[in-house]
Amino acid sequence: MPTSAPTAAHIPLAARLDDLRTESAFVVLARAKELERQGRQILHVEIGEPDFPTAPHIVEAAVRALHDGETRYGPAGGLLDLRVAIANHLTSFGIAAEPDNIVVTPGSKPILFYAALALLEHGDEALIPDPAYPIYDSAVRFAGAHPITYRLDSSNDFSPDVDAIAASITARTRVLVLNTPQNPTGGVIDAARLAALAELAIANDLVVIVDEIYRPFNYDGAPVPSITTLPGMRERCILVDGFSKAYAMTGWRLGFGLFPAPLAPRFALLALNDHACVPAFVQRAGIAALTGTQEPLRAMIAEFAARRALVAERLAAIPGVRMRAPAGAFYAFPDVSAITNASGITAAQLADTLLQNFGVALLPGTAFGAAGEGHLRLSFSASRIDLDRALTIVARCFGTLPH
Repeated sequence: MPTSAPTAAHIPLAARLDDLRTESAFVVLARAKELERQGRQILHVEIGEPDFPTAPHIVEAAVRALHDGETRYGPAGGLLDLRVAIANHLTSFGIAAEPDNIVVTPGSKPILFYAALALLEHGDEALIPDPAYPIYDSAVRFAGAHPITYRLDSSNDFSPDVDAIAASITARTRVLVLNTPQNPTGGVIDAARLAALAELAIANDLVVIVDEIYRPFNYDGAPVPSITTLPGMRERCILVDGFSKAYAMTGWRLGFGLFPAPLAPRFALLALNDHACVPAFVQRAGIAALTGTQEPLRAMIAEFAARRALVAERLAAIPGVRMRAPAGAFYAFPDVSAITNASGITAAQLADTLLQNFGVALLPGTAFGAAGEGHLRLSFSASRIDLDRALTIVARCFGTLPH
């Protein structure tokens, strides 16, 4: 006998799920892929993913580990060999690091969520940049705390306003989140400002979560300064980093955190409860990335520097666009407010027009916070040919709008 289809049951969900935020880059990527399935040609400058392949010696290390039978459970905090390699890597940047203070995770996002869950009680406050990587906001809200945003100064390489941050601190403020080089702006926080932020953190007993995953992508020739190297800060910083960007390993899912000594075992326990361990063959690939030749990384940085120059020059030449070359990361964050204001549209509407009508997938600045209004984010992790084509189309689109 035919049976009727089951009706959907009403399953009440915990309110905390309402506090999770999406990552617009993946939303736009999915929309772009759907348009491609419909036969449209789309130029992708929306996703922050290097277009370089993972270096062969890294892939070979993983394959060798699989052939050697490294397919069983491992320590929750990560293989000792990898933690030693990470410690040596960080030490080369002047960051004091011991293997026992490092926890390896499947990507860097778990460290952000673990930090929020470990440090923030319900009703606490965390200071996060605006615009910023949206997972900061999501992790803080998921922990039941309140994200308090501080704006980045677009006239000064998107530097944090130390005075404004100081004015935002209350009795419930527990955490300060920093990102340098920054997503989405490409800004790099200079040493003087980091020193002022360190003084502020110490004076107000704040823990600093510093996301340095874009550290290698710096275009002025000098190493990116780290707040973790300043006096008194290693003991109150959680450093977030990973392999996705520098080693073109986005799909491998390999990240890590560096913690003050008392915290590392507790974060390893969070890892154990969450995912048990990162696959050993992935960790062997990470060891090869850090200890093997760095020539693929150097070649990628050189190519990204050329793309940065192309993108900055082409955007600056478009009437109505204000653009300065980003100091780091691999994103351009042009100010298109003259166009959006004159046209009476939002940055999100402009980005949607570019995708739907012109076949260019990029992100509105508001995907990273309210302060991103009037901006777009373009990733230059695409080929120069594709960037040239995308920028030609962007200029043509903007030429049809008042400014």
